[in-house]
Amino acid sequence: MSLEEVIHARGHEHVTAEHASTFEVTTDDYLTPAGDCILAVDADRAPTDFDPEFVDACRDSDATITITIEAGGHADSVTGRGDPDLKLTNERSIVGRTSEYVDDRTIVNDAEFAAEGFDRELVDALADGAEATVTISVE
Repeated sequence: MSLEEVIHARGHEHVTAEHASTFEVTTDDYLTPAGDCILAVDADRAPTDFDPEFVDACRDSDATITITIEAGGHADSVTGRGDPDLKLTNERSIVGRTSEYVDDRTIVNDAEFAAEGFDRELVDALADGAEATVTISVE
């Protein structure tokens, strides 16, 4: 059984997607050039808004979690795993990690790649401020 959460956000002129170990989507409506892991801003939801059943499913270490980002006619997906320590209580952002580090923003661990691995045409669309749909599925 697959559960899904959908977040609507948008790109920003400072999206560079150059971070090697994380990627992030934030409810903040701004982005500084230092935020090289952030792919989208102005998200309409954060982990604290997710359905409890979805959160529980993410806490299974055998769970496969896939994050798909669509913007400007381009899409890319990254897959990782769940973790029993996932809190998913943050009110501002979700973070995907290639590591096993967990904090209240972490949505996925052992991700196949981080911000730098996302499709460059998608990143360009986000840098142009395109509307973005972020779909998180867990199975």
